[in-house]
Amino acid sequence: MAHDGQAPAGASTAVLPDLLNRTAAALGPVDHLLETARDLVRLSVQRDGVVSARAVEAEQTATHGLAWLATYVYALRRMQIWAESLSAQGRFGEIEQLIHQIAFGEYLNQIHGGIPMSQTEILRPQDLGLGADQLAAISNDAVEHLRAEANSQVARSRLAELLVEQQGVATYGASGLDDELEMIRNQFARYAQDRIAPHAHGWHMDDALIPMDVIEELAEMGVFGLTIPEDFGGLGLSKASMVVVSEELSRGYIGVGSLGTRSEIAAELILCGGTEAQKEKWLPGLASGEILPTAVFTEPNTGSDLASLRTRAVKDAAGDYRITGNKTWITHAARTHVMTVLARTDPGSTDHRGLSMFLAEKTPGSEADPFPTPGMTGGEIEVLGYRGMKEYELGFDDFHVKGENLLGGEEGRGFKQLMQTFEAARIQTAARAIGVAQAALDTGLQYAQDRKAFGGPLIQFPRVSGKLAMMAVEIMVARQLTYFAAGEKDNDRRCDLEAGMAKLLAARVAWSCADNTLQIHGGNGFALEYTASRLLCDARILSIFEGAAEIQAQVIARRLLG
Repeated sequence: MAHDGQAPAGASTAVLPDLLNRTAAALGPVDHLLETARDLVRLSVQRDGVVSARAVEAEQTATHGLAWLATYVYALRRMQIWAESLSAQGRFGEIEQLIHQIAFGEYLNQIHGGIPMSQTEILRPQDLGLGADQLAAISNDAVEHLRAEANSQVARSRLAELLVEQQGVATYGASGLDDELEMIRNQFARYAQDRIAPHAHGWHMDDALIPMDVIEELAEMGVFGLTIPEDFGGLGLSKASMVVVSEELSRGYIGVGSLGTRSEIAAELILCGGTEAQKEKWLPGLASGEILPTAVFTEPNTGSDLASLRTRAVKDAAGDYRITGNKTWITHAARTHVMTVLARTDPGSTDHRGLSMFLAEKTPGSEADPFPTPGMTGGEIEVLGYRGMKEYELGFDDFHVKGENLLGGEEGRGFKQLMQTFEAARIQTAARAIGVAQAALDTGLQYAQDRKAFGGPLIQFPRVSGKLAMMAVEIMVARQLTYFAAGEKDNDRRCDLEAGMAKLLAARVAWSCADNTLQIHGGNGFALEYTASRLLCDARILSIFEGAAEIQAQVIARRLLG
């Protein structure tokens, strides 16, 4: 086979004719397939006519597989809306058309043949109870044509050529956002390129905290108050703006992109569950960056099972609280001023109903004395990636919290308050994953042009250009699903399903992109001095925090099954 990326004799042109009509016609069959699969899985987990939580867990291959199938179907719907919108604006150019057709061709084939839930777990139709008859019944000419023709080597090679031509712009292909959001994106893309990216690998290698001057610059740019209402000192912008800012900062370095997550979680907790006095006290400082927060939820033996945590908060005679217990995986704990701490206030409870949330004040630490506040100690957890803020184990022993800092002023509401923040947190995590994935594409694309082998650049080889093309395609798919979830949140619609899907897919895409970029680098990618090695380490955490992929699929499945 030739290595110049040219189409072999007799190959079809890269962009399919009547593309939008074909992809639109494919949506009905996959919607029907999802409904059929949902009915079959629901029957398999019903006990006495009711969906059983135990059965949902016992049948995880089917129930989590349903979550992945639904994520693919929702993603294809969003891609169709994106493509039709661009077409109506006269902006559906060749690169967008190629991304669209390859996405449909690949995802339709995976739906029929196997969706990768992880590297070794491939969801097959039969895992959902689907047989040959059901698969045949939901097909049509458009589906079969897209499966056979859309994701061809010709299309991938042409898309890779266009990626090279478009290199250096904010995204590869039109994102579909309005002009204001694109202006915000470009501002933060330039900042990340100038101030973050040149230093990111050094910070990673040194396991160094992100410099305070960078945090101060982010504060001046409004990052920490992006979505906090103007009445409380924030910018009052949309969750969609938070997505593009997180995406571009994480493209520079995930540690910087994640700084805003701390403030986002704390502000969301206070806005949704705090008293008016708590909002007035805390939100302006969070918005300005004068108050840096950290989230203190996870415990050593509970992980994602937050309802089982054991850290206790006991009310004293003065009406204040004393917290005792251990926490782990606490990000940016040392330099912060306030902790959102989830603790058990009802000692007789064994589930989420006995938990309360506290705004626990502390003194920011230094390198020499990271935890100077009485009643708490901490130790750093050394990690592969996701550096820049550091991870800690914390110990609390009679740690003092003012009674006025019980979130909402009422005990027993902590778990519910936390659940209200998960939509925004998971949307933001999906955005961070897209940023890491985009950085991997940037890095791989540049290396594939610069590195010469067998008489030419690596990008001349179809399997190299194909990897890069598929990165661009899946990044756009994850991006559109994430933008949709953010839009639902901005319109005050329940979006835990959509946010979960965005996070689930974007995390897998980030890992895939980072892994493929390292593969393109070959042995150099395995060397610590190359950016590709850092991106792989950074990408790996994304399918674990803010709800592991398995937990995420479980949540999605429970929503789908009612």
